Amino acid sequence: MIELIPATYLTPLDLLAIFGCTAPLQVDLGCGDGNFLCELAQACPQRNFLGVDKMAGRVEKTCRKAAALENVRVLNVEISYAVRFLLPPGSVETFYLSFPDPWPKRRHHRRRLVTTEFLDSIHRALTTDGTFHIATDHLDYFEQIQRVARNHFGFALDDSNASSARTALPSTKFERRFRQRGAPIYRLALRKISSVT
Repeated sequence: MIELIPATYLTPLDLLAIFGCTAPLQVDLGCGDGNFLCELAQACPQRNFLGVDKMAGRVEKTCRKAAALENVRVLNVEISYAVRFLLPPGSVETFYLSFPDPWPKRRHHRRRLVTTEFLDSIHRALTTDGTFHIATDHLDYFEQIQRVARNHFGFALDDSNASSARTALPSTKFERRFRQRGAPIYRLALRKISSVT
């Protein structure tokens, strides 16, 4: 049975100790109900998968769904903290961020997750040529993410990757809900290209 990662949350994670093997790591930021994470893990048993979510109920649900999967672990902590402080440098092959809270009111935009500082942390944790996949239904937030990414010298926008990878990725609960409403889904893939100094 899968368990929450026992961590002090004060030092970087020992991924070998946590997974019991060395394999490329993919991280689902805001793993929600765990369906996306578990479908990815089932499709790619040669990779390790880490789900991160700050909501205890979501983490419990994900743990139940992932109980039979040897290559899934779940971390109950805030996303930006996990990326900045807990993931070792150069340890993540791929990050997924699906439908983050868009904080649509202008006065709340400062609460949005994707900022230059957040991209710095993502960049540090990614392997060489690692990727960061983002999906949202909120056009304003998508445009802000594009602006921040274009101004970050450590990433290249990889639009071909976003469209082709979409066919291979499972749908999230939010994606299915938005598609039923006829809402457009905006996607972006960022590829790590250089060091942040």
